[in-house]
Amino acid sequence: MSFLLRWLFAFILLAATYNPTRFNFVRWATENADTQLPLTVLFGLVLLVGYIIYLRATLRSIGVFGMALVLALVGAILWVAFDFGWLDLSNPRLTTWIGIFALSIVLGIGLSWSIVRRKLSGQVDMDDVEE
Repeated sequence: MSFLLRWLFAFILLAATYNPTRFNFVRWATENADTQLPLTVLFGLVLLVGYIIYLRATLRSIGVFGMALVLALVGAILWVAFDFGWLDLSNPRLTTWIGIFALSIVLGIGLSWSIVRRKLSGQVDMDDVEE
């Protein structure tokens, strides 16, 4: 359950930043930056804090190589789904959602990897030691 929550928050973070609907920060900020600059800066900083938390934890747990490997694995799964005809990539909106999903999987695994590694191996990372 904990991985599911971490992945869900990563998905929400990415989708809140940009998605193919009109309900996203990028579109809202470009339309309202002139009239609501303080709110735009506040929301942008809140999103930035979320990205810093996820990216820092992901880089510390699986690194750049691990991120590329997870993204390659997700990409290969999508390629197989496309090759078998289960997935149609002609719709740009669907493709954007798939990209958001793939990136959220990478961030969710990155944030959860230390917990998974500890459960599988029994070894504790230095950052996981409780005082």
